[in-house]
Amino acid sequence: MTMTDGVLRCAQGHSFDVAKQGYVNLLRGAAKFSADTAAMVAARADFLAAGHYAPIAGALAALARETAPEATGGDLGCVVDIGGGTGYHLARVMSEFPDSEGILLDISKFAARRAARAHPRISAVVADAWDGLPLADGAASVVLNVFAPRNPAELRRILRPGGVLLVVTPRPDHLRELVAALGLLRVGEQKDERLADRLSAHFTEVARERSRSTMTLDHKALPQLVGMGPNAWHQQSERLEERVARLPEPCDVTLSVTLTAYRPLV
Repeated sequence: MTMTDGVLRCAQGHSFDVAKQGYVNLLRGAAKFSADTAAMVAARADFLAAGHYAPIAGALAALARETAPEATGGDLGCVVDIGGGTGYHLARVMSEFPDSEGILLDISKFAARRAARAHPRISAVVADAWDGLPLADGAASVVLNVFAPRNPAELRRILRPGGVLLVVTPRPDHLRELVAALGLLRVGEQKDERLADRLSAHFTEVARERSRSTMTLDHKALPQLVGMGPNAWHQQSERLEERVARLPEPCDVTLSVTLTAYRPLV
């Protein structure tokens, strides 16, 4: 596609306006899952801005730097974040790749609006991660997938040979202090193994590490944490307020994730 006067155009003559907030909507038909609402995105933006997930972003950026491929013919390829939300993690990773462009895809237009402003080298696109991704074959040198859905075949298609897919998933002890107290969704004990099995037809694992730390959250941050992800669909605000009020303030909460690097199979 080429950009002319705020409009993206393809060789077949299709055109897509870039919204005044800086993102483009390339969603095709009805999405396969619900997009994050404006309230969910606002909660995530506030929570991340406070630095609570900085250990994840830092570990992800370091792993990207260690595993990214060398430039091919002087071309570094782009860094793509699938289901990247507000752009928090991608913006941190982009600091490691000063000569690359970043592309963030998310199904929520509210997330894309914020992502478009997260970093000067990030372009934000509304798209469905389960559908065909609006990227050329081999366009990406690094693909990020943080707490987001993934289509293995499409991820393999957009990665160049030698590229790397970096996946961040919660571990069973993630937010363990809040699961019972706030009625949160539980992380399965075999989540990492299921992920590896699902990706095995297209990728091979080359590195795995764990990041575990403690967040100190007040009673303002706790509802933001619950409201920014899948738990938001299973909570009533009044009931959540009651449960939060019973917790100590501040409250120590475990942050525990697995970061895994994959290379595409030849």
